[in-house]
Amino acid sequence: MINTSFAQSSLNMELLDRWHQDSLINNTSEVRYSDCYGFVWNGKEYAVAGSTEGTHVFEITDDNTFVPKGFVRGRFSNTSVSHRDYAIYQHYLYAVCDEGVSSLQIIDFQYLPDSIHLAAEDTTLFGRVHNIFIDTAQAKFYSCIHRSTSSTQIIEAPMKIFSLADPLQLTELWSGPGDVIEVHDCYVRDGKAILNCGFDGLRVYDFTNTVSPDYLDSKTFYQDQGYNHQGWLTPNGKTYIFADETNGKQVKKCSFNGSAIAITNLFGYNHFNESVPHNIMANDTFAFVAYYNEGLRVFDLRYSPPLEVAHYDTYPEENFFKMNGNWGVYSNLPSRRILAMDRQYGLFLLHFDQQAFLGVPNEEVSVVYPNPLSENAQLTVRLPNPVTAFEWELTDEAGNIVLSGSLQDQNYLQLEPLIASGIYFLRLKYRDYLDDEQQEVLKVIVL
Repeated sequence: MINTSFAQSSLNMELLDRWHQDSLINNTSEVRYSDCYGFVWNGKEYAVAGSTEGTHVFEITDDNTFVPKGFVRGRFSNTSVSHRDYAIYQHYLYAVCDEGVSSLQIIDFQYLPDSIHLAAEDTTLFGRVHNIFIDTAQAKFYSCIHRSTSSTQIIEAPMKIFSLADPLQLTELWSGPGDVIEVHDCYVRDGKAILNCGFDGLRVYDFTNTVSPDYLDSKTFYQDQGYNHQGWLTPNGKTYIFADETNGKQVKKCSFNGSAIAITNLFGYNHFNESVPHNIMANDTFAFVAYYNEGLRVFDLRYSPPLEVAHYDTYPEENFFKMNGNWGVYSNLPSRRILAMDRQYGLFLLHFDQQAFLGVPNEEVSVVYPNPLSENAQLTVRLPNPVTAFEWELTDEAGNIVLSGSLQDQNYLQLEPLIASGIYFLRLKYRDYLDDEQQEVLKVIVL
């Protein structure tokens, strides 16, 4: 079922589409959905959604619509399913589940946009698995909190590594590490792996030599520590962001030099009210945090600490239990459209204009850029956080109104004013964080 009639608190983020299917089996908590993923095939973008029943694949059309392209029922399809995870290698989608008598399902999507099909299913090496990650450069498959079919309720290994030399028949390379109870999740790039080890903290390894990996670093104890859950390394390899899945714990920004990690900032939203961050993706500028009850939150990493610049609250309710709501996020699509999966409300397609925030950063004052600007160029105006609505007028030197308008649920404005060269004044009216009315006048020079 495709339905976009969903309204909820937002800032600088637009809902494009939402998929949910009320006929899916669920328990009294109404949890139907778990993780989401995205990929590109033959120039088209696709979304993957995990549910209590299995794996759903959608084409994301140019007009911002989810179009169903196929469904693969999980080996274990049950109301108790709340964990499915995904990864991509070549033209295969790998799917695992952490409930019941499960398996590794390998879904072939090479025939999209026509169809998908289950190409292979491993029930010998794989039973219940919590999370997976694929290091494409080294063709290695990382399986976290690994259970085989023969011992579905017992953790066989904190993590196992498999070769993808044959993408349809994985072979085991390594099992460990021996000094932790579990590896809940991991991020791996070119053999360098950062392991999220729950209450044992972080570990860093180099698995280039998988038989005899190099131990590089650990963070067994650190500030604001909870259950070390998941993290993401920025594309430039210099910043690692991770979350502790524990009530009231903040997100951690870290420096990373390729071997050692150092926490530099704590940040987040509503942690004083016991909020819980969950899954994270990041680029070199922004961190995208699936924040359970608080929805999807976007933070600008150029600030110290990182500053929230956008959000979309996927979960309308508020209750004592803080782990309903936004479970997963995928922010790496070329179009920069964002996928967010809410445990109760399904798969969201969202738009956040990253380009509008890549100019001059601002904290406490409004900024306009570029200024001066060329005739007919685009003008960007950003108001200070947490402004969520404002009115504006662009006047000439004589005080004549050239353009005007108002905006809700965002604190930036982009204009292509189509005006002649000269001096103009942008008049802004808004309410600040104390709910006091503020007025500003910014000079704009058009060359």
